[in-house]
Amino acid sequence: MKTVKKLTPICLVLLLSGCMVGPDYHRPSADVPIQFKEAKGWQQATPLDAEPKGEWWRIFNDPELNQLMPQVAISNQNIAMYAAQYREARALAAQSKAALFPSLSATGSSTRAASHTNGSSPVQSIADSHSAQLTASWEVDLWGSLRRQREEDRASASASAAELANATLSAQSELAQDYFQLRIMDERIALYQQSITAYEGYLRVINNKYLAGNEDRGTLAQAQMQLASTRSTALDYQWQRAQLEHAIALLIGQTPSQFSLPAAPLTATLPAIPVSLPDSLLQRRPDIAYAERNVAAANAAVGVAIAGYYPDLTLSASGGFTSSVLHNLFSLPERVWSLGPELSGTVLDFGATSAKVEQARASYDASVATYRQTVLTAMQGVEDNLVELNTLNDEISAQKAASDAAAESARVTRNQYDAGMIDYLDVATTENSRLSARQSLLALQSTQWVTSVALVAALGGGWSTSDLPDAPAGNPR
Repeated sequence: MKTVKKLTPICLVLLLSGCMVGPDYHRPSADVPIQFKEAKGWQQATPLDAEPKGEWWRIFNDPELNQLMPQVAISNQNIAMYAAQYREARALAAQSKAALFPSLSATGSSTRAASHTNGSSPVQSIADSHSAQLTASWEVDLWGSLRRQREEDRASASASAAELANATLSAQSELAQDYFQLRIMDERIALYQQSITAYEGYLRVINNKYLAGNEDRGTLAQAQMQLASTRSTALDYQWQRAQLEHAIALLIGQTPSQFSLPAAPLTATLPAIPVSLPDSLLQRRPDIAYAERNVAAANAAVGVAIAGYYPDLTLSASGGFTSSVLHNLFSLPERVWSLGPELSGTVLDFGATSAKVEQARASYDASVATYRQTVLTAMQGVEDNLVELNTLNDEISAQKAASDAAAESARVTRNQYDAGMIDYLDVATTENSRLSARQSLLALQSTQWVTSVALVAALGGGWSTSDLPDAPAGNPR
């Protein structure tokens, strides 16, 4: 019977330690459509297509891009910063877990002290004191404050992991877009170089005719102007290419002076991008996961704030030895011990705790709004890229037909000029039209490559919430 009475307080403490104040977390609802408005005609992703693909850029089949992309995760300094912040968040979560368990500390000391007594016969006494002690302390989580704090820190660590994934995906997407723009820029520069070579040939012929008195000064000036103008535009593209190269260097963690990418033709292939259902973005977009994990952290913070209304219970115990003689320190008569609970709580704070709870609830509401806005923005991003790619396909087809027609017109005009049927002004006009039409086609193709990369990124790249730490099984976030 006595044993039962002794166990009753312990059972009561264990029972109370199971209480947790504050709301349990449920993912907020978000307005997600059944399907994308602009996905008509696009291939529907199958369950296999929706699996994480990791190295998503490989669908473009460009060996040079495949070599550059892994350097982003290794050397990009922005990503290194987010990786360090994730390690910091994990460490905080580990601290919160450790706070649930008792702590044990040890102390030891050895002192010698002198004291003086003043009187008719002053006396000095010297005393030695030696001690060794172990102290155990445990804050009993009566109201779940520590567990809510751990829940908050784990959610924050998970959000940090998603933020790292989002920063990585963003940098990878930017690298792919810059790379494809640079390769198209190589084609545009090469096209201008071809035109410059052709115009130089025309200028030599016209100059010889002018010297022979068979061509007028106006025609020569026209040929000179056309050549100089084309050279000027080619130089303009050169610095634009250089800046794209510098941007790529920065993304892979190098200085522009350390990195160069020689001109080369674009060998990649535009992939057929399968479009998954809109609700899959909730699992495949790291920015959405980041916002949702912040909601979970804010929800747990409400529980931490509410626990401030209730007292804290700390159990502590200490035991050790103290003696004036070192060699007798660990003998049984020198032992000392203490044991007892400590209950502490706020009696009057003039509404400070209530204000903290209100602040936590307002922060939660703000994080919910941010989450829902992130979902809406993600939906918009996919729709924008879909409609742009749909339009670009038709626009490129029309521009290619215009470019082919301009090239044929320029060919016919050159033949007529060589046959002496027309003057050079007609040739210059049709050549400018041919060059302009071809450049417009390349500009559209550049936009098509950039938008294709943007769509892959908008669909989540190769990421999934299953990559997050502590992701609950069967409850994708």
